[in-house]
This record gives sequence, structure tokens and C-alpha cells, in this order.
Amino acid sequence: MMTAFLLLAGAAAADPGAQRRDDQMHAWQARRAGRGVSLRDIERRVIPQVPNAQYLGADYDADEAVYTLKFVRDGQVIWVEVDGGSGQVVGRSGR
Repeated sequence: MMTAFLLLAGAAAADPGAQRRDDQMHAWQARRAGRGVSLRDIERRVIPQVPNAQYLGADYDADEAVYTLKFVRDGQVIWVEVDGGSGQVVGRSGR
């Protein structure tokens, strides 16, 4: 029985999507509790701030409560970090 538990726990840890699902659940719970800004609202604010770039998507880091939006323009990758609580841009890399 213990061996089966350890195998399942190891499989969950090896699943790269498990952390993403966990982070998404944290983001949803924060928004539901009134402590966060939805990704859609963040996208509405940030995408216009990166003109002539293709928006590729976003990731959420539950430990930091930060969304990272990824763009590409002229072959260059641009990351924009946004505080998930306030919706304010807190960092940017790329041009």
C-alpha cells in the first residue's frame, strides 16, 4: 500500500502540468476571495502596452502571485510581469 502511494506521489511530482494546475487554482481562489485581478482584466490592460507584438499567453506563479505575459516582436521575446493582486506591471524584459 505504501509503495503504491509513493509511486502516485512521484508521478504527480513528475507531472509538469501539476504545478501549473495548482498555480491556476491559487489564482482562481485569490480572485474569488477578492484578492486578485483576473487574467482577462490584466490582458486588457497590458496587451495594448506592447504594440506590434504577438501575445503568446501567460503563466501564473502562485508563490509570488505574479502573472508573466509572453510576447514576441521582430523575433525578440518580451516578458511582462504583473502583480496578480493589484494588476500593476512590476517588471519587463525585452524591448
